[in-house]
Amino acid sequence: MSTMTAEEIRLGLFENSDAPYGPARTARAEALGAAAEASGDSALFRQSLMGLIDAYEHSAERTRILVPFARLLQEYDRDPAAFTSWEVHSLFWRFKWVTGGILDSPDIPLAAVERWLTDMERRYRLAGHSERAVRQAEQLLAEATGDEERTDRAFAAWLAAGRDSMSDCHACELNDQGRYRAVRGDDAGAIRLWGPVLSGDEDCLEEPHRVLAHSLLPLLRLGRADEARANHLRGYRMARGNESLLRSIGAHIEFCALTGNESRGLEILAEHAGHLGALADVDAQLDFNGGILVLLRRLKDTGHGDRPTVPYEGAVRTAAELYDLLYADAAAIAARFDARNGNSLKSDRFAERTVRQPLADALPLGVRSPALPAPAAPDRIAAAPAGGDGAALSFADLVERARTARRRGHPSARARWADVARRAAAETAADSAADQELAADLLEFEAWTAYEDGAGDAAERFARAAGAHRGAGSPSRAAYADLAAAGSAAREGAPASEVAERLAAAVRSAADLDAADPMRERRVALAGLAALRLESLLRHREQHTSEDGSGEGAEPVDTVLREQLDAFVADRGKDRAGAEPGATTDVLAQAELFLAQVLLPSGEQERAVALLASSAEHFLVAGRPWEAARPLELRARVVAAGGDPVAAEADARAALAHSAEAVEPDVLGSVRLTLSEVLMEREGSAAEAAEHALGAAHWFDRAGLSTGPGARARLLLARAYTDTDRHAEAAEVLHSALPDLVETYGGAGDEEVVRARQLLGGLLNRLDDPRGAAEQYLLAAEGTTAWEDPRPQASLAHSAAESLAEAELTGEAKAAYLRALELWRRAGDCVVSEVRVLRSLAWLGLRYDSPPEEYERARRFMGEALALVQDAEAAELRYEWAETCSQLARLLDAETPEDGEERSAAPAAAGGVPAVPDRDIVLLDRAAELFAESGEAARHDRFNALARAAWTEHNRNRVDAAKARMTALVTELEEAAEREGEETAELLEQAREMLDEME
Repeated sequence: MSTMTAEEIRLGLFENSDAPYGPARTARAEALGAAAEASGDSALFRQSLMGLIDAYEHSAERTRILVPFARLLQEYDRDPAAFTSWEVHSLFWRFKWVTGGILDSPDIPLAAVERWLTDMERRYRLAGHSERAVRQAEQLLAEATGDEERTDRAFAAWLAAGRDSMSDCHACELNDQGRYRAVRGDDAGAIRLWGPVLSGDEDCLEEPHRVLAHSLLPLLRLGRADEARANHLRGYRMARGNESLLRSIGAHIEFCALTGNESRGLEILAEHAGHLGALADVDAQLDFNGGILVLLRRLKDTGHGDRPTVPYEGAVRTAAELYDLLYADAAAIAARFDARNGNSLKSDRFAERTVRQPLADALPLGVRSPALPAPAAPDRIAAAPAGGDGAALSFADLVERARTARRRGHPSARARWADVARRAAAETAADSAADQELAADLLEFEAWTAYEDGAGDAAERFARAAGAHRGAGSPSRAAYADLAAAGSAAREGAPASEVAERLAAAVRSAADLDAADPMRERRVALAGLAALRLESLLRHREQHTSEDGSGEGAEPVDTVLREQLDAFVADRGKDRAGAEPGATTDVLAQAELFLAQVLLPSGEQERAVALLASSAEHFLVAGRPWEAARPLELRARVVAAGGDPVAAEADARAALAHSAEAVEPDVLGSVRLTLSEVLMEREGSAAEAAEHALGAAHWFDRAGLSTGPGARARLLLARAYTDTDRHAEAAEVLHSALPDLVETYGGAGDEEVVRARQLLGGLLNRLDDPRGAAEQYLLAAEGTTAWEDPRPQASLAHSAAESLAEAELTGEAKAAYLRALELWRRAGDCVVSEVRVLRSLAWLGLRYDSPPEEYERARRFMGEALALVQDAEAAELRYEWAETCSQLARLLDAETPEDGEERSAAPAAAGGVPAVPDRDIVLLDRAAELFAESGEAARHDRFNALARAAWTEHNRNRVDAAKARMTALVTELEEAAEREGEETAELLEQAREMLDEME
């Protein structure tokens, strides 16, 4: 027997109605229902049943709705007169939920479902309701059981019936109508129907959450990938953690699986792994697990079947293990529905879903997700991507294509040699041994592969390749491999003597080439430039590893290198002056780029800019546009910093265009980031900047550079999204980037990190998440504690307080306001901010029914604010004086009954406001005078002050005085309206309406 009183149950029901939906609310609703039934209070029992039905409907236990609804219906049939009109409406409204809930229960026979539908139709007809909701429920029943003819008939009848108080909200109706189109393959029709929901014109408790998820695959199929990405970022943020939206979560996981974002899908799965077990709503379980199975199958198909995923049934499961377990459970659920429906529809749809193939190879999402490691492969060559149409070429043509690409220095050379290596592995040993030149080429390719992988034996591999080239009669290739061996040794940290020895050998190899060798000039030039780089590196090492570390007596390395590069560029430039493009034009371009990079830190921007332009031009002349992207990108950054945004944009766009054939992901990311940064400085270009920042983040992730440049790209993307009012997307991107930003910029106290958190706080406020906003503001404030200037910390504490107050966390908000006040006072000369904090403290937690001591506290804070600005001369402070008078008047009016006597007599202590009859009206008049000083900027403020004063007179039964005030205001506005615009005319209309009400 319950020990709760009726009042305790009633209070519990009221509190539970505001709790978030989920297991806790459901459990509380069940307990309160049992207590209400035991109390014998029928009205309380009905209220508890309503609460329990709501808790089930908006949870993963939706199908349990039948029992409490049946009890509620029995109560109604037993004594309809006991139900209030609101309770009757609520009962009939929830009837729709029941028909959907039992439809999703495979253990309830179709005959029983039909009986419920028939009863719903009968009761709605007797109550005078439209059949619209009934036909909608029938359409869902027919669609779920595969009766297409009945589905179409019911759908047409649903649309034909009139809307009434029992009709679903427009957003929910559009959801189902769009799904009807999508199921029939009409993706465009579905998106068109969902349009008002997707745009935000129609919404409700669960919309646009569900429609955003439904729209993902149709948009992809229509080729509208940008909208699909945006809907994923918006929709997942809304659905995350909501157990009543597990179907939508499954759709977001499936979207990731089909767009090359398996890693993101695994993150979403990990966040919802707690729902992987059996659910009361088995249909939701089937939909949720269906999306997960699409992801797990993709992981298996791409060689990641042995990758650990999430815990399930007591152990962390690999993708393959989890797939098998979930598939068996889901297939069993589908079979139960088939048995009830008498067909295989459910199993067929499930099977079709789990084998869906990707709709996009790699759709960048903007959010940070760790890249999946490359799947295990016998060797690097076997795992390398194919070079395109290699399978259609003869082996000889394949080899020639690879050598041509290598001679041109084309980015495709690596992939083409990978094609050759794969084909060579299939050749006979005799064929491979017969072609010494090819064998040497393959050794060189393997050496480059080892170099890219960071292997410690790349130098030795290049040395072996050089020997093989000499044995094959290719001294020119041997010279190149010698040079690569020297560079690899330096990169591997080999002793200086070894690097010097390998470098000297490479220089000799180039110099010893026959004068008739067409590659001799190029080999000598490359060796000379490489010698400058490596000798500079060795000098730098020596300088930093000397015994005392001072390097005293040694000439600064940069100066030596600069002089040598100056000479190299001058000599090569003189040789090339007026000449046709030759074998060393690109070497000159490399040297110019290198010299510009040396000059920039020393402040020689003008010459560096010229060298970069020349470098790009020489790369283009040499037929290597992909290499021209590097100097153009750097030049764009330099000229942008120098204040020439037009030239910077031109260079950045040229860099992007010339990078079309590049394959290095860091290059592809860098040129896009540069263009995005340049565009963000141009008004109206944020949308295009976002496009390029998104691409930059994607390529940096591919390059393993998510920290550093990848983090900067995401920060820029979030800012661009913010500037284009895409706040949900901006928040998701920025939230995912924060850990990398902290690492990139050296800690939470870096200015860029603080600004990022401040931006995220503002975004979360816009998205009605004041708790999340407050958290970001407080973390940002914490990052500024070591800063010398206290104003940034004060501003952030102030913002946090505002968000905490919005979240109704009064105690935390008060602490934050007081901290902000302390910091503003410490900063000095921040009167405006102090006054605003004091006014906020006055109103914090104040309600009409607050006790007198709370009003006294509020007046004390408001009095402190007034004392700070009263009689101020500065225009900014006089505005705050006016605003404080206005707010204090509102406070006194809230405390003053209609007879004009205040509820409490506040002492006229320091900082307090004495209790003076009609002081609020005096304050409003003073506020109006002060607002007038600000002119048009405070027009509305002044109007409100004068109108409030008039209404205060009216509410105190001084009608003539009130009408006189309002008549004067009307006359003033009539005179102003003749010379001023529409805004004044609108205020005049409001004033006339108020005067009419008073009369």
